[in-house]
Amino acid sequence: MNNALTQLQPYPFEKLRALLGSVTPNPDKRPIALSIGEPKHRSPSFVAEALANNLDQMAVYPTTLGIPALREAIAAWCERRFNVPSGWIDPARNVLPVNGTREALFAFTQTVVNRGDDALVVSPNPFYQIYEGAAFLAGAKPHYLPCLDENGFNPDFDAVSPDIWKRCQILFLCSPGNPTGALIPVDVLKKLIVLADEYDFVIAADECYSELYFDEQTPPPGLLSACAELGRKDFKRCVVFHSLSKRSNLPGLRSGFVAGDADILKGFLLYRTYHGCAMPVQTQLASVAAWNDEVHVRANRALYREKFDAVLAILSPVMDVQRPDGSFYLWPNVQGDDAAFCRDLFAEEHVTVVPGSYLSRDVDGVNPGAGRVRMALVAPLAECVEAAERIRDFVLRHK
Repeated sequence: MNNALTQLQPYPFEKLRALLGSVTPNPDKRPIALSIGEPKHRSPSFVAEALANNLDQMAVYPTTLGIPALREAIAAWCERRFNVPSGWIDPARNVLPVNGTREALFAFTQTVVNRGDDALVVSPNPFYQIYEGAAFLAGAKPHYLPCLDENGFNPDFDAVSPDIWKRCQILFLCSPGNPTGALIPVDVLKKLIVLADEYDFVIAADECYSELYFDEQTPPPGLLSACAELGRKDFKRCVVFHSLSKRSNLPGLRSGFVAGDADILKGFLLYRTYHGCAMPVQTQLASVAAWNDEVHVRANRALYREKFDAVLAILSPVMDVQRPDGSFYLWPNVQGDDAAFCRDLFAEEHVTVVPGSYLSRDVDGVNPGAGRVRMALVAPLAECVEAAERIRDFVLRHK
């Protein structure tokens, strides 16, 4: 067995099951889960129709590179969304379809990391646990950058030592962040590109929440936006990850893409050819329909805005909680033992949330997620409102 497997920690939801396993929730209240970030809004019917209309493609072996129509739709979407000049993104060289970002983030790390005792994969803390597991299994060590309130829940990149940057092979970014919802400003992204050039590392920007934001007039920038502003036509050392899961409420379609540096994607394509993870053609054709439409995405954002408005009106008077820059998470400060908060809330109110410390790692005795919990506003509006009312009542009882 690969001895790196022993370095993998239990997934946060395994820890949560262990925490709640011996707890009997209030039988008078129906369960409401704000724990798993699985979109619950209706999937677009036109995407389902495109999938159904192309089921004959099940008889076709898909290619790892994907069909031209999908890569062209993705390239056009990137240009529209991130103000990339027309023609900069070559669909044949700068785009690669993937089966969701989770699989791609892991496989990308195996491709890029040149394993060694000093190899580092740098990521925010708290973080999506795939970054850590991918680092260990690629033969690197994870290095965690705390995301604290005093820095807007973004890493303090200026505090990173030159030695860490020299050893860094991949810098993972997540913007808007999971679980904090924090957005990395475009000027910071541009500074990181300069650092990547200086120290020769790859920036892997996980932007799967980029389409969940609040101001329709101000879409959040991404790494491609920074490249465009810098005139970085080759996207050197820059790679972005996007998915239809959150944007289009299609987590089960397992469809996303990686875009950016053509030289890096050439190696990634080689790895994936051996990895055996081509997207089925019928899924690709359904994905083309999704990437070509923004009406359903705007409607999706409207539903989340409605939920955030309603839930924050209930919780803000009794909790230290703020509207995030984006995503569908709240990251409130519960001012105490976050695991005990989650356990007792489940017992008394039958509402499930995730301890922030389960999403983070201790570094120098400090866990940046401690004392906070993650609430995913993915349930229907009425359930989110009911959950917020129960949480409010629980907090008031325990003040």
